[in-house]
Amino acid sequence: MNTTALKSEGISQCKKPRGWLGRLVLRNMNSRHSKVTDWGLGHVSIEKRYTILDVGCGGGRTLGKLAERVTQGKVYGVDYSEESVAASKRSNSRWLEMGRVEIRHGSVCQLPFADEMFDLVTAVETHFWWPNLPTDMREVFRVLKSGGTLTIIAEVYLGANTKMAKLCEKYASRTGMTLLDLAGHRDLFAQAGYSDIEIFEERVNGWILWDWQKTVAF
Repeated sequence: MNTTALKSEGISQCKKPRGWLGRLVLRNMNSRHSKVTDWGLGHVSIEKRYTILDVGCGGGRTLGKLAERVTQGKVYGVDYSEESVAASKRSNSRWLEMGRVEIRHGSVCQLPFADEMFDLVTAVETHFWWPNLPTDMREVFRVLKSGGTLTIIAEVYLGANTKMAKLCEKYASRTGMTLLDLAGHRDLFAQAGYSDIEIFEERVNGWILWDWQKTVAF
C-alpha cells in the first residue's frame, strides 16, 4: 500500500473505526481530543439536570466528561460504528452501571430518540463525517428541546491553518469529509432552523466551537 493510500485509510478509520486498527484509532481519539473537548465544553453552560446527547461518541471520553457535570440528569451516546459503541461502553462502564450514561448504535441520519428529548447535543470532531449535513442537522434539530443547544467542537474545518486540517482537506475527496469554512457553517445551521449562533476560536491550535440554539417554538 502506497503512502497516499495509507494516509487515506488512516483518515477513513476516523470516520468509522473497525477492527484492530479501529481500536487503536479510538484510543488515540480519546487521548488526542481530550484537550480540545475540555476547551470547548468550558464555553458551554451545562446544568446538572440536563439530558444530553453526544453524537459520534467515538471512544467515549466525552461521555464521561459530560456525566461528571450532569449529576442529576443523563447522558446518551450514539455512534454508527459498532467498534466505537463497544469502546464507549468499556470506557464508561461505571457510568453505565449507575444509569447515568446510555450508549446506542445508530446514525445521525435517523437518531433513535424521541422528538425534543435533549437540552444539549454535542458533536466533537465528527460532524464533517456526517453523510448529509443539511438533513442531518435537521435531524439533530428534531431531538433538541425548544431552546436547546447544539454544540460542535472541531479542530478540522476549511481554512484552519494546522497540519491536520490541511491533511484532511487534501484527502477530503477520498475520505468523504465535508469541510466548510466559517461562513459556510453559519449559513448551513441558520437554514436548519438554529439561531443565536456563537463562534469561539482558539487560533494557536486551530480549535473552534460552534454553538447554536434551537429557535423557541411558540
